[in-house]
Amino acid sequence: MQDYKSKKNLIAEIEKTANLFINEFLDIKEDDKDKLIEGVDRTPAQMIAYQLGWLDLIMKWDKDEAEGKQVVTPCEDYKWNNLGGLYQSFYDRFSSYTLAELQDLFKERILAFVQWFDGFTEEDVFTAGSRKWASSTPSNWPVWKWVHINTVAPFKSFRSKIRKWKKLNANG
Repeated sequence: MQDYKSKKNLIAEIEKTANLFINEFLDIKEDDKDKLIEGVDRTPAQMIAYQLGWLDLIMKWDKDEAEGKQVVTPCEDYKWNNLGGLYQSFYDRFSSYTLAELQDLFKERILAFVQWFDGFTEEDVFTAGSRKWASSTPSNWPVWKWVHINTVAPFKSFRSKIRKWKKLNANG
């Protein structure tokens, strides 16, 4: 897993990889947003919805903790061994949006996410146990690992998926 020297470095990587990811959708036709292609496990719209769902979920965990609420990870009604159901809830939640609207929403959410994350101290980011939600699993990760595996890592892996989707769609 990639490592970061500072919160600023992680923010820069989030912004860079988010931009590279979302720009992959610029040449996809609206009519193809829900097209599932053999060899790729998600449609273009689902790829963006997945990202939006996780960005919202992480910020919700932190908001709930700050408000003294019981934080349920990954989410109410879902357990870590049923992430497929959680992902489907993301797809359903964003299914009525056009591809252009999903792209705009993603860009807005990244801005909000970076602003939220920038409010953390370096200690909050890099010290295990600084947030209860981050230490809610046996791994007891510091916040930066949760942020990385739900932003930078999928932005990169889903960028590969959308490129594969485009290649297979063109050869269709």
